[in-house]
Amino acid sequence: MEVHARVRVLWIGLAHLWVMDTQTLSRLGLEPVLTTSELAEYLGVHVQAIYDLRNDGRGPTGFRVGREIRYHVSDVLSWLESLREPDRSRRAVGSDL
Repeated sequence: MEVHARVRVLWIGLAHLWVMDTQTLSRLGLEPVLTTSELAEYLGVHVQAIYDLRNDGRGPTGFRVGREIRYHVSDVLSWLESLREPDRSRRAVGSDL
């Protein structure tokens, strides 16, 4: 029971984090970040797939916070844009195909 009491006290000290929203982050000059689990869920892949991509040098740029990796939303969007395949339905100007 003592362990739970200590955890509760720690969370009380961090209660302000529960109410941080994008407006607060923006006002502080910060942008939202995703955990590896959140990124994997968003992409619909296993967490291990994100780790494998990063290990191969093909994943999004991230940064460590302790033992965890975090990803700026803007970095994820840039990475996703770099993966976009060209639209093959558009013909080149002057093409006879």
